[in-house]
Amino acid sequence: MVEIPQYQFEALVREAIDGLPPELAAATDNVVVQIADRHPDEPDLLGLYDGTPLTERGDGSLLLPDVIWIYRLALCEVCDDRAHLADEVRVTVLHEFAHHFGIDDDRLYELGWD
Repeated sequence: MVEIPQYQFEALVREAIDGLPPELAAATDNVVVQIADRHPDEPDLLGLYDGTPLTERGDGSLLLPDVIWIYRLALCEVCDDRAHLADEVRVTVLHEFAHHFGIDDDRLYELGWD
């Protein structure tokens, strides 16, 4: 397990978001990223996308922002050191943004992003 202060974890999440490919970042629409210690019902969950994927949105719909949740303690528990944590945060952020673009878990698995 890695112990890291909240502000340093937040910096890892910001770095992961800043590291998104430019074309992906430019196409992102109406998304908020939140950090919580754990998911209330699934404590081992690393991240969660809660929203309507871009592929399922109609024209002109008014939607609440999508939310990508990143779970700090769950991620810290699966990592051995800070480098491993930074990598897992990056993968988790990419994974959840992929859901925003309509890419499901099966396709992510095929692409090696499981």
